[in-house]
Amino acid sequence: MWITLLLLFSAAANSSFFTLNSSLLMAQDETIVFTPQWTAQAQFAGYYVAEAKGFYRDAGVKVRIEHPSATQPAMSRLRNNECQATTLQVCQALEIVDGGIPLVNILQTSMNNAMVIVSSRDRNPLTHKGARVGIWSVGFGQLAICMSIKEHLDYQWVRFAQNVNLFVSGALDATLAMSYNEYYQLVQAGIKMTDKNVYRFCDHGYNVQEDGVYMTREYYNQHKEQAHRFAQASRKGWEWAAKYPEEALEIVMQYVDKNNVATNRVIQRLMLKEVLRLQVDRESKKREFRLRPDMVQQASRLMLENKMLSREVTFEELSK
Repeated sequence: MWITLLLLFSAAANSSFFTLNSSLLMAQDETIVFTPQWTAQAQFAGYYVAEAKGFYRDAGVKVRIEHPSATQPAMSRLRNNECQATTLQVCQALEIVDGGIPLVNILQTSMNNAMVIVSSRDRNPLTHKGARVGIWSVGFGQLAICMSIKEHLDYQWVRFAQNVNLFVSGALDATLAMSYNEYYQLVQAGIKMTDKNVYRFCDHGYNVQEDGVYMTREYYNQHKEQAHRFAQASRKGWEWAAKYPEEALEIVMQYVDKNNVATNRVIQRLMLKEVLRLQVDRESKKREFRLRPDMVQQASRLMLENKMLSREVTFEELSK
């Protein structure tokens, strides 16, 4: 009888062990679908490098990069569990958390703000009250709205999709632009850029971090090891891109061509150089890859003051 019970216990234990290990193997085998917040471009070079150079594979994590579409923005895909990770600016993340979706920042790439306002006819954007100013229809403009309210500029915001045509054609008095993206499109279009008509947010007390990688807290809590490996391999991809920018550009152009994005190598080279520059902290002069508590607090309080948040969202809420 005792032998029979011992055999039954042993079989049950082995069965439990097998089930446990199978569950672990299944968890490790899960693919992280990563959706950057925009179409294929050098803004996301480090992730392309990590995939192309096998850094994700070497870290033991399966990653598939899927870009958003006009009908399926990155955050919508995250909400609908169509992806497990996305890139967001700090202001966007605060807005989403305040809206009831807890997020975790697993990797911060941007250490500086890239947003600028470019005004036409060599006019200072800060003296152009009531100006018609272009703003992205998909978001990213929270900080600019806060600044315009604080400075009593009474801007009339005009939504645009993804290019600078409205401004170039003269339909707008000014436009928001990213220093790594639309700024160079404007330069290529022949717009004169001077210290007078270009307002850089980072130089006027609004230096709030932008791109970081986020997961929902629910997913992160269930896949912490995977999230850590994904973040570390992504960081390695960015460090490689900083060391070998021309080789990284070649990888970027492969993704650009694969996704049929209308751009050119000159723009993408300039974008990569600027994105890498923005990753270096102004104070430490290092590429830190960390979310700064002071910048989260600054963004949260600015947005709360301007009724863009219902409460202050803290650094701890975004932390691992």
